[in-house]
Amino acid sequence: MEEHFHLAFSAAERGNLGEAISEYQEVLKMDSKHFRTHLNLGVVYGRQGKWKKEISEYEKAIDINPNFTEAHFNLGVAYAEQGKLDEAITHYQKALQINANHIEAHNNLGVLYLKKGKLEEALSEYQKAIQIKPDYAKGHFNLGFVYYRKGKLEEAIISFQRTLEIQPQHPEAHYNLAVIYYEKGEFKLAIQHSDQAVKFGKNVDPKFLERLKPYR
Repeated sequence: MEEHFHLAFSAAERGNLGEAISEYQEVLKMDSKHFRTHLNLGVVYGRQGKWKKEISEYEKAIDINPNFTEAHFNLGVAYAEQGKLDEAITHYQKALQINANHIEAHNNLGVLYLKKGKLEEALSEYQKAIQIKPDYAKGHFNLGFVYYRKGKLEEAIISFQRTLEIQPQHPEAHYNLAVIYYEKGEFKLAIQHSDQAVKFGKNVDPKFLERLKPYR
């Protein structure tokens, strides 16, 4: 059984998804309750765009092992990709009930709360993520975005600057800082971060670049 599992895993890593599915199915013929195989099979179906089969496999894994954090997390991702935000939120919350230190679950939950306009809840989840992992650039960036949405520009600046301390070539953080500094009338800094955003691959709004021209 272990041989089939390892063959499946290797095939998936090489991108041979059909072979991976066949090998995982062989494992399940021998042990239908091998919950990690159901999880991995779900991941492969997800890579094929077969989201109904993907979700079904994650649900089977959870039926076998209700405290399987990864399956709840992956279900959250799958439901979010299908626009089923409430179902996604439920499974991220379940993942966090099992493992309160799951950084990506906190972050992804924050993203969904933000989409639903729940800024305080989003803020809380991002803060939890960076408390667990202080050098989590994605968490600092998302935190900055919420602060910006709330009109708290100084807090947003601190969060985006922290993002750049961790990941200096983060184009979106540079761009957001450029926008904030422009709004604050600090044009030299706005130009500096706008140039960095362009340098690192951000497709900056041409209208914004035009507004900066008189200050160059």
